[in-house]
Amino acid sequence: MIEKSSQVSCTIIAYISMRKGFLYLVAIMDLHSRTGLSWRLSNSMVTYFCVAALEEALDKYGPPEIFNTDQSSLLTSQGFFKVLQENGIPISMDGRGCWMDNVFIERLWRSLEYENVYLNAYVTGSGARAGVGKWLKFYNSVRPHISLMDKTPGEFYRDNLQKAA
Repeated sequence: MIEKSSQVSCTIIAYISMRKGFLYLVAIMDLHSRTGLSWRLSNSMVTYFCVAALEEALDKYGPPEIFNTDQSSLLTSQGFFKVLQENGIPISMDGRGCWMDNVFIERLWRSLEYENVYLNAYVTGSGARAGVGKWLKFYNSVRPHISLMDKTPGEFYRDNLQKAA
């Protein structure tokens, strides 16, 4: 059972549709507060953008007690695993039928797609990067969640850390 912020972080890779083609989006999320800790977009399936998002989350928020991911090739790559292992973070990977492990980050992707991506039909990568970044800031710091006692994910994350201290 997840009881506090910084206990479990997770990630999966999503596709961001554009007028012509798509981009890959990876985000690192704190499961307890549903806060997006870091994110990156890429126009190709390469490991470095996933590693960069992971390293940023670790630099800003410190290591979680456990890290959950699906079994996609980038998230099971040697480079991604190396960062987790160097920081002493145990890895949890979803098996077949374990959809509940990613339900919160999948919900984040759905909200992003319906509230931002589909409405804007991005033409350029830089436009998508700016729009996705603006929406994720809104999600973390403006949009309250009923399940988080009407706090934003960012507020809930900070409040929870202060209680634990």
